[in-house]
Amino acid sequence: MDNLADSRRPYDEHIQALCHAKDEHTRRKLQLRGYLDIDDHGWVPWEDPIPFAVTPNHHDGRAYGIRATGENFRAWLQVHPLYIHPRSALAGAWVQFGPPAVGGWRSEDRPGHLQPEFDRYHIRNSGVGAMNHFGPDMRIGLELGWGGLLRKLRRFRALNRPSDPAFYDGEEAFVEGVQCWIQRHVGHARELAAAEANADIQDNLRHIAAMNEWLVDGAPRTFREACQFLAWFQSVDRMWHAGGALGQLDELLRPFYEADVAAGRLDDDEAVWCLASLFFNDTHYSQIGGPAADGHDVTSPVSFLILEAMHRLRIPVNMAVRLHDGLDENLLRRAVEYLFADGTGCSFACSKGLDEGFARNGYPVELARLRAKVGCNWTALPGIEYCLQDVTRQCLVTPFQLAFQDVVQLARDGYDPDMDDLWDRYCHHLGLSVEVLKQGKDWHMAHHANNTAEIVLNLFMHGTVERGLDVVCGGVDIYNLAVDGLGLATVADSLAAIEQRVCSEQRLGWTRLGDLLDHNWEGAEDVRLMMKNIPRYGTGGTRADYWALRVSEQYSNLVRGTPTPHGYRILPGLFSHGTIVAWGRDLGATPNGRREGEPISHSANPDPGFLPGGGGAPTAKSTAVAAVQPRWGNTTPVQLDIDRGLAGIIGGIESVIALLKAHNELGGTLVNINVISREQILEAHDDPAAHPDLVVRVTGYSAYFRSLSREYRQQLVDRIMAEPR
Repeated sequence: MDNLADSRRPYDEHIQALCHAKDEHTRRKLQLRGYLDIDDHGWVPWEDPIPFAVTPNHHDGRAYGIRATGENFRAWLQVHPLYIHPRSALAGAWVQFGPPAVGGWRSEDRPGHLQPEFDRYHIRNSGVGAMNHFGPDMRIGLELGWGGLLRKLRRFRALNRPSDPAFYDGEEAFVEGVQCWIQRHVGHARELAAAEANADIQDNLRHIAAMNEWLVDGAPRTFREACQFLAWFQSVDRMWHAGGALGQLDELLRPFYEADVAAGRLDDDEAVWCLASLFFNDTHYSQIGGPAADGHDVTSPVSFLILEAMHRLRIPVNMAVRLHDGLDENLLRRAVEYLFADGTGCSFACSKGLDEGFARNGYPVELARLRAKVGCNWTALPGIEYCLQDVTRQCLVTPFQLAFQDVVQLARDGYDPDMDDLWDRYCHHLGLSVEVLKQGKDWHMAHHANNTAEIVLNLFMHGTVERGLDVVCGGVDIYNLAVDGLGLATVADSLAAIEQRVCSEQRLGWTRLGDLLDHNWEGAEDVRLMMKNIPRYGTGGTRADYWALRVSEQYSNLVRGTPTPHGYRILPGLFSHGTIVAWGRDLGATPNGRREGEPISHSANPDPGFLPGGGGAPTAKSTAVAAVQPRWGNTTPVQLDIDRGLAGIIGGIESVIALLKAHNELGGTLVNINVISREQILEAHDDPAAHPDLVVRVTGYSAYFRSLSREYRQQLVDRIMAEPR
């Protein structure tokens, strides 16, 4: 046992050093930025100026299109800073989004004609101009390496002989830039090794230099080299507009692991160190476990090593377990055990709802099973599908407010409206909102590649290089664009409150309620509480639950029922990210008792405090969210924030495992969980420095609690404080 501990100790020291470095990076980032309400990106704080000047091709001083992007990206990587942590197994890191002044949209290509309707329906995220958010097939890069990718580009350039070779010019320039950047790190590693007194660290730096000298042109041969290739990809992918999809990480690395173990050149502790170094490099989204195309479970020893690396490193990592009936029970248990030990950890992507929903679009279930959870809330077919997930938000609340105003005006004109009138007007406004969003999708597809090409991910798709086409312009065969509705509980509870208090009980009239909302409930706190204190969505069997399902179904039918005018399929989901504060800030008071400017409801979750007494809230919440799934392959996650004390009372690990399995069986799609004490969350909210290493799952992503703004922290506090003790 002592020998085992001695053999593991150097790797534990390396991992602990990475954890300390991450803490220092976060501290410096917060000094520079104040707060970070986004994914915990792996960029390294860098305050020195970077000697880069864009070579523009437009009168506004920016560079657009794939050729100019590739040439400027190459120049950017030729001067981008070098970074190697001496105790990491891997070299490289990115320091900022870049290259500066490259990409974006020309003013003449922006959809100004759609903006009035976007504004009218509070479409703050139309998806026009959005980047990334589809899944690469990283096997392409692991099989070819950067040199092989370059040779592939040149081979298909010669075969296709395009009249305009801009695609190949840009992509080749980009790959050359990556190779240059890697080669510069080779020299940097050797310089660091020459100056290093510690023999172990010196050996590590020399290994990094030799490994990367091979990877400039060669494909990865070992587990560590495969992790290094993925780290280079992560760095440039994040630079280019915050890409973040990686793939089925355990399966990507399994062949390298098995070959190394068979050859006697890798043990599990070294593998964990390599994985921890990869997570330290960046927090790309990955998946472990889950079904293969034929349904068998892909869990392997690498799946467990990934969990172990997350547990030992204890920094934000965006990892999902793909939950299905055949999942290795030991993997599920280990993931939940570490969830309890660390407070957060993996999310759980539910195959039944995801696969059956995607198959409803006409795809074979074998193909549906290959979709990987590689985003905050979303899944994608690696390398063959352009889905543009998690970038388009459809506000469900504003169409309701406009509908309510219409009905109030009817009442003021002497008409006696009812719930049918309100529902008809809501469907009208929601339909117009969906229609303008679909027009925006068409505009994006027609103009995006000429402005901001997908120069990184094009290399890891099937068809783009072969055809010489950007992924947006026919480079792949499957297009399933996505949109996420938000504010479901706000609308459902508002409809139920009107139905009960105005129509059934006649406690107040339409015009009176309209006046109170116009004046933000001023002088009418008793009425506001009366409207709020109805049986709410999530309680089970209530009118609010009925309205939530009806709204979800109507929204899904409008989105999925017809394609865009240009024929693109849109897949509906319900997800708000963490932006419920920003969305609510611009909205007036609502009939559910919400005040003007207050946050709207989170994703498809019931609002905090929805269940009187709180007993059974996690189960009730899970059941409610499963019931309103649009069921077309996009996700509608449930967010569970469980008080650590309650977790012990309700059965702890066993109860959470049972809850996860039940949510999958009900057709749910994604479960995000925090296990945390309310005392800890309150202390950290009052003084973030009191718990500097507290990691939480905000929505679909993990972050240090201290890095979030007070507004973002507040929504987590509200959620956990609403749970029973």
